[in-house]
Amino acid sequence: MTAENRTVVVTGLGAFTPLGGDAATTWENLVAGRSGVAALTEEWAAELPVRIGARVAVEPGEILPRPVARKLDRSAQFALIAAREAWADAGFETPATDESSKLAPERLGTVIASGIGGVTTLLDQYDILREKGARKVSPHTVPMLMPNSPAANVGLEVGARAGVHTPVSACASGAEAIGYAIEMIRTGRADVVVAGGTEAAMHPLPIAAFASMMAMSKNNDDPEGASRPYDKARDGFVLGEGAGVVVLESLEHAEARGARIYCEAVGQGLSSDAHHIAQPEPTGAGVARALADLFERNDLSKAEIVHVNAHATSTPQGDTAELKALRKELGEDLDHIAVSATKSMTGHLLGGAGGIETVATVLALHHRLAPPTINVEELDDDVEADIVRDEARALPAEGRIAALNNSFGFGGHNVVLAFRTR
Repeated sequence: MTAENRTVVVTGLGAFTPLGGDAATTWENLVAGRSGVAALTEEWAAELPVRIGARVAVEPGEILPRPVARKLDRSAQFALIAAREAWADAGFETPATDESSKLAPERLGTVIASGIGGVTTLLDQYDILREKGARKVSPHTVPMLMPNSPAANVGLEVGARAGVHTPVSACASGAEAIGYAIEMIRTGRADVVVAGGTEAAMHPLPIAAFASMMAMSKNNDDPEGASRPYDKARDGFVLGEGAGVVVLESLEHAEARGARIYCEAVGQGLSSDAHHIAQPEPTGAGVARALADLFERNDLSKAEIVHVNAHATSTPQGDTAELKALRKELGEDLDHIAVSATKSMTGHLLGGAGGIETVATVLALHHRLAPPTINVEELDDDVEADIVRDEARALPAEGRIAALNNSFGFGGHNVVLAFRTR
């Protein structure tokens, strides 16, 4: 292949989520159908209309030394932990300049996204300013609250010099980051890119704001059952936090160093709705254009697709609009595709969603197993797709298979990623 069309593969995975402090534990709990949603026990939650959320399963302070953690916003802490796992999983050492890594830092990039960035740092430091005065504001505040802080800190960790980037496109941010990373490698800008998404917005202001938009579930009495994609009783998403990171690499580079390859990262499809700042286009036309873009620009057959990790946030309009788009573009092939909605277990990680759902999609191909969608007690009449419900389902054991990971965000951002077994 030419330098403008190189094959890209996934060689490392990292996750720090409501279901586990690493990718293996997260996957185990996804397959088991466990929920990471619980009641919020902080005092500030008592007066909110929404008092549930999906906190990370392990506090980052248990992993990161205090001198490191205190200089990082929570979103950057999550990203750094997940990136370290992915980097080690890919077989690299830190820093990348180590001779054993066989990787020139000028050929290494980082693309880590966040939809909101360091919002908790911003709000907490503003409280300190009001209550204690300017002299008590942390000197680390600006580097902590910057949306590019997670990407920059991961780039510093691994010594990336081919570029450090931070796409910000609401809930599509993590997927857009991974798509951008694929293009960096495909076009020859880099040989290896650490990519993914992170979010840490569990704070009374974002929760109150989403609740005012009527976007979140108010099922406070049943936290584990609140996120229920495709169910007739769904009433909004549940906020989650965490990060998902992958190491992407050119096939030539991975083979030259004898790396373990999970799967191929085929490419991305992109579009925008130009419909509404927050509501999805109801017919799914924009999502269908993203799917069409994926197939037009990448060597991928619709017949290869056996699994979709759907965006499916558990909102009344969004879930069915996505399925309409899949039906429009895939036609009867959709009847034979296993559709999973993992936000039923993790909650919605906003800018981090595309990251952890990419990790889940890659592992679904690697293990040939589609995780379940939980809490679907009464399927919506408008759902015309094969939803994997309650229990994980085996994917075809033989042959080359592919999977899609969908992510959409406020502002009408649509991103579809495709992965395929080697």
